[in-house]
Amino acid sequence: MMKHTKDTILRLHNVSKTFSSPKGDLTILQNVSFALTAGEKIAIIGPSGSGKSTLLSLIGLLDTPTEGVIEVAGRNISTLSENEQAQFRNEKIGFIFQSFELIAPFTVTENVTAPLNIGHVDVNTEEVRDLIANIGLSGRSEAMTQTLSGGEKQRVAIARALIRKPALILADEPTGSLDRATGERVLTMLLDSVQNSNTTLIIITHDESIASRMDRVFEIKDKGIHERS
Repeated sequence: MMKHTKDTILRLHNVSKTFSSPKGDLTILQNVSFALTAGEKIAIIGPSGSGKSTLLSLIGLLDTPTEGVIEVAGRNISTLSENEQAQFRNEKIGFIFQSFELIAPFTVTENVTAPLNIGHVDVNTEEVRDLIANIGLSGRSEAMTQTLSGGEKQRVAIARALIRKPALILADEPTGSLDRATGERVLTMLLDSVQNSNTTLIIITHDESIASRMDRVFEIKDKGIHERS
């Protein structure tokens, strides 16, 4: 078994994922094992279709592995019921998507506080105001999200992911739909935010310049995962 320290936030042990298809079973990931500690920032790279998003779905409790064990913040997530998984995901994991996934009829503040409302957690107005100030949108806190630029939308998505102080943030190509300059600013803000809160970050990216800013880089290849030395 893999070394397991008290500050291990994520541990995968021999995780495999197989999908059924008309042509038979299709294995996307096979015997994937690695561990991350609190505050680590990692990139996962690999060609399209290699299983990067599948891996993120498994870690984020959006899908279940065919085999193997995934532990998040010390919990074996396969032992949780569906309701427990939803609650655990809301508490422990923040998601940032390339397409932002903001709630259209909501304001900036309502989007940021959505995970609190879903989790029936009291909203600390001052904390929310500070977080929105940290992403540089104080003047737009009551703006409807459809009026925001792409960079502003992604900053709202980052604040929403951070609001519950999760143990882990999963970011799927978070700057993929932004121009390079805006993407750089958004990435820097994300890295500063997770560093300040000692949150573990996993970024899926095709961009080597983003990967180079992470503590560790993993590549998905031939259904397995390999850490770059």
